[in-house]
Amino acid sequence: MRKLLFLLALVISSTAYGEDESSYRLGSGDLISITVFDEPELSMEVRVGDRPISYPFLGRVELRDRPIATIEQEITEGLRGDYLIEPRVSISVKEYRPFFIQGEVEKPGGYPYQPGLTLRQAISLGGGLTERASKSKMFVTRDGAGEEIRLEMGDRVFPDDVVNIEQSFF
Repeated sequence: MRKLLFLLALVISSTAYGEDESSYRLGSGDLISITVFDEPELSMEVRVGDRPISYPFLGRVELRDRPIATIEQEITEGLRGDYLIEPRVSISVKEYRPFFIQGEVEKPGGYPYQPGLTLRQAISLGGGLTERASKSKMFVTRDGAGEEIRLEMGDRVFPDDVVNIEQSFF
């Protein structure tokens, strides 16, 4: 069991999120670190919420539903000139918002997301499939759209996804 958990952690930690973390769109619940190199008073950790944050010298900065690279560029350009000559800004996700798994798994609920998470790994985090679980009726509701998308074991699961494992009738 220890080896299985170790391998699961290794696979999850070695896989990148999508193309690149800088393209990741922030959502409510993500914990991020904003670092301005050699400027500790401009560096901070903040949990993304529904409202913009107040950032020194710049005022309100919207985080939610925006790619990390866009926010880095906005802060860099805002600090350049009047405040710093050549600011170097980096934003990283310290803690992703959770995903949810429900239906025919042993322990349904919300679980911390890790980059590269697959349906197989999500089911493992949920304690595995129950005896009645369908191996073909696995769906995800993504982005609050209400539309269910069929998933295969190797398909990716993302933050805020709601995975539903249905019952098998046979």
